[in-house]
Amino acid sequence: MRCPFCGNEDTQVKDSRPTEDNSAIRRRRFCPGCAARFTTFERVQLRELTVVKSSGQREPFDREKLLRSMRIALRKRPVDADRIDRVVNSLVRQLESSGENDIPSKQIGEMIMDALKELDPVAYIRYASVYKDFREASDFNEFVGQLAPESQPG
Repeated sequence: MRCPFCGNEDTQVKDSRPTEDNSAIRRRRFCPGCAARFTTFERVQLRELTVVKSSGQREPFDREKLLRSMRIALRKRPVDADRIDRVVNSLVRQLESSGENDIPSKQIGEMIMDALKELDPVAYIRYASVYKDFREASDFNEFVGQLAPESQPG
């Protein structure tokens, strides 16, 4: 593993342990070249996934991009970071086990929407505002009005 600080290719593993949900191995590493310490994660990858955008453009699936978009929607919300990671791991497992290598971006967006709806209603609306391209306040009102009555304050 190459050191992210100095580029040395001869780093040493000092400690390995499974993550809390046993979905990855966390490795603490040390670089003898610059004495830096850093962490890497090793995850099972069942297949190479490609995201097919609505424009037809294709790009490799990026777990970190999915995680980043969920974290943005959940920013300053009372949802534990470990819980977010577990949801992302679950979404990635669903995608990898779907049997398809090409995944439409719309499918990923809908999966994120469903997950956020369960996690936090405010994050769900935040994500929807970007995903569904809300232009005016009335777009929010219309969307919130479509939510199930039990999820609305009152």
